Amino acid sequence: MRFLEELPLSPSLISQLNPNSTAKGYGGWVDRCHGFVHNTVLVAASLFFVGYLAYEAKKSFSKLSNRRSFIMIGYYGSLWLVSLLNLAWCCLQGWECTPGKEVGWNLLTLFTTSGMLFLEVSLVAFLFQGNYASGAQALTRTFLISGFVIALDLLLKALYLFGFGVPLFIDNNEDAQKFKWGLWVIHKLLLTGVYGVIFLMYNSSWRERLPARPAFYKYITIMFALYGFYLVASAFTANGAHFGFWLYGVTSVCYHALYLPLLYITFLADFFQEEDLNLENVYYSEMKDAGFFDADWE
Repeated sequence: MRFLEELPLSPSLISQLNPNSTAKGYGGWVDRCHGFVHNTVLVAASLFFVGYLAYEAKKSFSKLSNRRSFIMIGYYGSLWLVSLLNLAWCCLQGWECTPGKEVGWNLLTLFTTSGMLFLEVSLVAFLFQGNYASGAQALTRTFLISGFVIALDLLLKALYLFGFGVPLFIDNNEDAQKFKWGLWVIHKLLLTGVYGVIFLMYNSSWRERLPARPAFYKYITIMFALYGFYLVASAFTANGAHFGFWLYGVTSVCYHALYLPLLYITFLADFFQEEDLNLENVYYSEMKDAGFFDADWE
C-alpha cells in the first residue's frame, strides 16, 4: 500500500477526484468547482434571459416612453442591471475555488445577491401600494423602502465577510462551518417568514388589503416554497448533513436560473405585451376570478 501513497498524481486526476480543486482539467472553466451540469444550467438560463431582454428591448423602450411610468422605467432598468450581474456571476463560477479570486468572488456574489433581493423587496413594496401606480412619489417611496432593507442586509454581510472573515459565499462540503450556516438559517428564516405571512394573508379575510392579482399570489407561493427549501437546506447543513449541502446547491441553481424570468412574467410581461384597453379587462377578469366582487352580488 505504501507505493500507492508515493504514486504521483497528475493535476487533471486531482481535479477529477476533487470537484473543488483549482486544477484545470479538460473541460476548462465550465466544469470548475461545482461540475459541468451545475455551471451549464446557470450560464444557459441566464444567457437566454439576457438575450430575451435584448430581443424585446426596442419594443420595451417604446412602451415605456409612451406610458411614462416612472415605476416601470426604474424597475426595468434595475432588472437589466441585476440580470447582467447575475450573468457575470453564473459565468465566473470558477472564481469560487480559484486561489487569489476570493475577494473578487465575494464582491461579485455580494452585489449580485443584493441586487436580486432589491428586486424582491421592491416588488412587494410597490404592489402593496396598488397595481401599476405611477409617479415619482410612488417610485421614491418604493425605492426608499427597498434601499433601506438592502443597505442593512449588505452592511451585515460585508461585516461578516471582510470584518470577521466568515466565508459566506464559498461553499465547501468538507469544511462546513456551523456559524456560517447558522447565519444563513437566520437569513432564510426571515425571508421565509415574510413570504409566509403574505401567503397566509391571501388565504384569510385580510386578502382585500393585497393586490387582486392571481399572478402575484402564485409568485408569493413560489417564493415561500423556495425559501422554505433554502431554510431546510441551511438547517441540515448546519448540523453536518450532506443532503442539506446538496439541497442548498440545487435551490441556489433554481434561484439564479429562474427567479429573474419569474419576476418578469409576474410584474412586467403584461405591461409590455397588452394594449392599454385590454390590460384593464385582463385585471378585471383576474379580480373577478379571484372572487373579489362576490360581495357585490350578495
